Amino acid sequence: MSSQEPLRRRVRAGMEAAAATAGVHPDATPADRVDPTTSGHARPWVSQPEMSDAAVRTATGRGWDEWCDLIDAWPDHTGEHAATASLLEDQYGLEGWWAQSVTVGYERITGRRQRHERPDGTFTASKSRTVTVDAEALRELLLDDGGRADLFPGLATELRSRPTSKNVRIAMGSGSAEVSLEPTGDGRVKVTVQHDRLPSADDVDRWKRYWEAWLTAVDGG
Repeated sequence: MSSQEPLRRRVRAGMEAAAATAGVHPDATPADRVDPTTSGHARPWVSQPEMSDAAVRTATGRGWDEWCDLIDAWPDHTGEHAATASLLEDQYGLEGWWAQSVTVGYERITGRRQRHERPDGTFTASKSRTVTVDAEALRELLLDDGGRADLFPGLATELRSRPTSKNVRIAMGSGSAEVSLEPTGDGRVKVTVQHDRLPSADDVDRWKRYWEAWLTAVDGG
């Protein structure tokens, strides 16, 4: 308990201060976003894929415009994610991971998928940081109802994973967050948060700011 109390007080104070001064609470107004539209390609890109043109060309033998043209030229193409990935595997020989990656890139370029959007139409926000913290004390607080009240002041949370699970999954706001704690061997811990099933891109922006502030508070920043 002695290692938990300073941590829970520090995180609560840090999150309350951040909410008051920087609007990091998930209900805060989202920050202005930059229009990701790009130019300089044979076809207009609605948004950037997560992988560069050079990287996909090196790995697959074709650049993004070429892949988009091939997919669009497929007579039976409906835009459905699984069908596109299967086409790339069956007719063009891409392995499963690359078929999925090229499909997602095509969906981003053509506007069928927004940034951070999953195939089911929901969105995911992720943040990671290596911090100085007692990993066991943080895990125990995440598993405890009262502990989470201090770690996430003002938010209703519900534990969704078993106490023995490697990662801790917590329902909060729109969706649920999975927190992983990986000791780095130098007395520090890599904390990674993946917040799934968010309903919109604006929610991603809000939660990314929230988790960045939370990780700073955990680290004593």
